[in-house]
Amino acid sequence: MAEHLELPEETTAEALAEAFVRIGLEVEEVTHLSSVRGPLVVGRVAEIEELTDFKKPIRYCQVEVGEDESGEKRTQEIICGATNFREGDLVVVALPGTVLPGGFEIAERKTYGRMSRGMICSAKELGIGEDHDGILVLPSGSADPGDDAVELVGLDDAVIELAITPDRGYCFSVRGLARELSNALEVPFGDPGSLPVPADDRPSRSVEIADPSACSRFVFRRVTGVDPTAPTPWWMRRRLALAGIRSISLAVDITNYVMLELGQPLHAWDATKLAGDIVVRRAKAGEKLTTLDDVERELDPDDVVICDDSGPVSLAGVMGGASTEIGSETHDVLLEAANWDPASIARMIRRHKLPSEAGKRFERSVDPAVAPVATELAAQLLVRYGEGTIAQGRTDVGEPKAPAPVTMPLALPDRIAGVNYERGVTARRLTQIGCRIEVSTSDEGVGLVTATPPSWRPDLAQPADLVEEVLRLEGYHTIPSVLPAAPPGRGLTPAQRRHRAVSRTLAHEGYVEVLPFPFTGPEVLDGLGIGADDPRRRTLSLLNALESDRSELSTTVLTGLIDALKRNVARGRRDLALFHVGQVVQPAAEQPAVPRVGVSQRPSDAEIEALHASLPAQPTHVGVVLAGQREHAGWWGKGREVSWADAVEAARRVAAAAGVELTISAGDLAPWHPGRCAELKVGDTVVGHAGELHPKVVEALGLPKRTCAMELDLDALPLTDDRPAPVVSAYPPVLLDIALVVDASVPSAELVDTVRKGAGELVEDVRLFDVYSGEQLESGKKSLAMALRFRAPDRTLKQDEATEARDAAVAAAEERFGATLRA
Repeated sequence: MAEHLELPEETTAEALAEAFVRIGLEVEEVTHLSSVRGPLVVGRVAEIEELTDFKKPIRYCQVEVGEDESGEKRTQEIICGATNFREGDLVVVALPGTVLPGGFEIAERKTYGRMSRGMICSAKELGIGEDHDGILVLPSGSADPGDDAVELVGLDDAVIELAITPDRGYCFSVRGLARELSNALEVPFGDPGSLPVPADDRPSRSVEIADPSACSRFVFRRVTGVDPTAPTPWWMRRRLALAGIRSISLAVDITNYVMLELGQPLHAWDATKLAGDIVVRRAKAGEKLTTLDDVERELDPDDVVICDDSGPVSLAGVMGGASTEIGSETHDVLLEAANWDPASIARMIRRHKLPSEAGKRFERSVDPAVAPVATELAAQLLVRYGEGTIAQGRTDVGEPKAPAPVTMPLALPDRIAGVNYERGVTARRLTQIGCRIEVSTSDEGVGLVTATPPSWRPDLAQPADLVEEVLRLEGYHTIPSVLPAAPPGRGLTPAQRRHRAVSRTLAHEGYVEVLPFPFTGPEVLDGLGIGADDPRRRTLSLLNALESDRSELSTTVLTGLIDALKRNVARGRRDLALFHVGQVVQPAAEQPAVPRVGVSQRPSDAEIEALHASLPAQPTHVGVVLAGQREHAGWWGKGREVSWADAVEAARRVAAAAGVELTISAGDLAPWHPGRCAELKVGDTVVGHAGELHPKVVEALGLPKRTCAMELDLDALPLTDDRPAPVVSAYPPVLLDIALVVDASVPSAELVDTVRKGAGELVEDVRLFDVYSGEQLESGKKSLAMALRFRAPDRTLKQDEATEARDAAVAAAEERFGATLRA
């Protein structure tokens, strides 16, 4: 990084990390490599003795590590299991007393029958890479035995790891990051992408771009006479290792290094293995390609491929073909740099499951202007370190689309940030990021700036993008943090108050609220016994479901509640009372289609109305499920199992909290037991059901026996805003009991309601406390005992008045149901 910036000598890694954060880049970690303590020196391998008495290769090495006080060569005996070095090589030696990363201390010790006084280190052991396959061999002549190896191998450096957002692909290069630091620190920047490219119109190889939508530019540069055995220089191997890239060969390492430096991925071809002209096109159905990982891949017609006369030879921008791979005998190297369509590359990576550093950059957009510079830099490095010769001619085809200019008011960043920036800040900051600037004045006298984005910033497409650049370079910390004034409080809406009241009431009754998965599937509704013609089968499917068997929006809260119940039962809980208040969907039989609305401008009123009309009804439902014991046994008495009456009582509590009164009658609806199901009404409107679940449902879903449930449409209840204060009468009540004999088929709730209405205004409460059927009654009859409480609001009620009201209630029951008063 420092090669391209004029940084002050006292600049620290932490200062650079802070600068990155200041301009909007996320720093994940700053790692100092100087975690080695003690004597780490350069050694020359003087002698190697192969120990053959062991199952694995073991070497007994004599390593020169400097000179002693008398000037004689100082030699250390070291045992080593690696075989990638030979006599005369320069290596890194940790002498006894050295502590390597991870707290690994080096000491003299006897092993394999010999004394080992030190360790010959790999890059991984030094903490500068992940390569642990062999010893780190330094270039010949780069140092002398005994020299300090810390600075030589770069252990005095630091690594800053960044999390780059997808819209800033240019930051996947040293070039892009150095430019960002230049802007943040206000220091001069030397652009490595400004390397002069010699003019040469003769093509090195004929290339045809058959599909311009897939490739906007394609560049070839040829280098001949390359020494395939030439080693990669240490400085390059070290930089690749710190970036997490393994050294392979000089040609491949150079392409990776240029990619890290400039952000342009390169591919190196063995030019002698290509046949005929090159064509860039989409793959044809049935074509196959064996890639560099020796996997034969069947190509998709959407894949972009590079072909010669033999057919596809590379999966463009993703992985090269095995037939043109650089090998140990490659002397003629063809360097390729191209600019691919990001969307096509992204699809190919996911289709073939081939993520790579190159693909990561291509799918985020690569600067099309840097392609010839990248091939030229790679060619020069091959000449310098591989003793090659750059062949005459360069192939450069394609016409990348130039970025479109963007115009905005000069004061727009000030207005957005609420800050009055200094004059010229907008133009200066946009120039810093590479834009060409033109300042003008509108007909209304407003100052305008027209910015033409640089080739490496395709993300700058609208005024908001330019504003963001100005603000982040000026520093987000300069924008004042001012809380907006809170509007006058209007409090909760009636529906919100009702929602909270219902939740509190159920919680006070011992129910536990759950937030179940809001999606369901046909199998779940099958388990609930819901028929194919039931409106609850009519739902909406998800295009991108999280789970394939839960791909539909729930039409009932019972599916989620039962899932929660089953999960708790599976974990050993038996006595459960759960509730949930949430939305369900109720699409119409012919739900209008969702209209397509553009995003270039605000939708019209008609479009907004059509969008609202396309939404299904989404009422709020409240549901409960109960299983096990409702009342536990103890010293206070016997326990009690849950029953359908508990579910009905939960509905009563919900209605009371909502300020309405329910009418309860016998009902029949899946998944409830037909003989133990209550239909819940407000007036003539059915708002829900409660009771015991059907035994077949309990068995199919693996629920505890006699599981009960209730579901009620909360939005169907009328909202009541009046909250009358309770009236406490100072006058005593008159308590009378009656027992009425009726047919067994008469609903108890209807009989109680008839008694209440027949008793008139003086009755304060009617409570059913006993239901009897047995030998003392005729067959098909039942007796219902009720406690009636009478009270007058303005006087002490006389016994005669209460008796008269009671008789009126009995008469009403007799008239409607043929009830008789039981003695």
